Amino acid sequence: MRLLHTSDWHLGHRFHGRMRQEEQACFLDWLLEQIELQAVEVLLVAGDIFDTTTPGSRAQSLYYRFLHRLADSPCRHVVIIGGNHDSPSLLEAPRELLRQLDIHVVGMVDGPLEKEILVLRGNDNRPELLVCAVPFLRDRDIRQAEVAETLEEKGRQLREGIREHYRLICAQADQLRQALDPALPLVALGHLFVAGGQTREGDGVRELSIGGLDRIEGTSFPECIDYLALGHLHIGQMVAGNPTRRYSGAPLAMSFSEAGLTKEVLLLTSEGRHFAVAPLQVPIFQPLASLRGDLAALMETINDLKATATPFWLELHYEGEAVVTDLHERLMAAVADSSMNILRIRNNRIFDYALRQSQEAETLDELSVEEVFERCLEVNRIEEEQRRLLRQTLGELRQSLAQEEEL
Repeated sequence: MRLLHTSDWHLGHRFHGRMRQEEQACFLDWLLEQIELQAVEVLLVAGDIFDTTTPGSRAQSLYYRFLHRLADSPCRHVVIIGGNHDSPSLLEAPRELLRQLDIHVVGMVDGPLEKEILVLRGNDNRPELLVCAVPFLRDRDIRQAEVAETLEEKGRQLREGIREHYRLICAQADQLRQALDPALPLVALGHLFVAGGQTREGDGVRELSIGGLDRIEGTSFPECIDYLALGHLHIGQMVAGNPTRRYSGAPLAMSFSEAGLTKEVLLLTSEGRHFAVAPLQVPIFQPLASLRGDLAALMETINDLKATATPFWLELHYEGEAVVTDLHERLMAAVADSSMNILRIRNNRIFDYALRQSQEAETLDELSVEEVFERCLEVNRIEEEQRRLLRQTLGELRQSLAQEEEL
């Protein structure tokens, strides 16, 4: 069989205020082309279809239009799980309708484990693939809160709950495999953070539990899994060095720190229970560039980029010693006659000065929640031990708010 592993589309995502529908539509068009060119029979989407739990109509239109177009492709099965950004109820609302098209959606954990175990059958109705479709596991899904529990106790229970869920569901799937055909390949999907996973600054990976309370070791997954398709981390990577346990990564850059980074989806070829993995490089549909230097260096690089006539989205870091009072105006004028757009200007000299003077030098919409919080800790000279406790408290508050948002 030929399968395709992708995740973290984040449809509806805004990039520094810019909508990305055209870019995301180009990716979905390209993905459909690859499914046809590579004769892909099974599509695996490991969570974070949407960027928020309340996606707009245009984001939902991209999603359903893509699923509709799959009907005319070689792809016979689609398996989709919910991620931490997705609304479980929104994903599952059309579940029974989509199942008639061999599109299997598991947005949440509820009821018996059988819901998360799929037997995919060929045209002759014989089983050809077993799938454990495990959505993002929320705190309430896998443990019961206890009175006066410590963060360490909560973290231990979370990790044990995640490991136990995978152990139980894979054991049940493996038992089913022995009854159907011991040579049947078993694929597991998941959406979580494995300890040691690589991230990039500002890449959008939500840290709902500060300190990695719910990160599990890469060796925690049952051996009976023949291929593990993970989502959540936006950089494609192997898990614990295992070529058949992988993150596909987000197909589009989620921050300027990913400018120029190769993005990919993973083409899988199975022969029995053996899987070969071949990355397919995703084209860059919207070029990004992050530039650093003093004013002269920035101007020179901007002119070099203008000569390429490429419609870059730019992030500029001014690192000169001189205070340039009209920096913003001069930089914006430099790109006025081009197809490039400046989305972010960071004046590091002004920032350093403002931090020392305990003054705000940037608008809040330029900063993440974590950046604002860290600035407050720095300005108020909070001791490191107190910082750790405050970060954990912030994580708890954000997790609570995120869960209320989903209800």
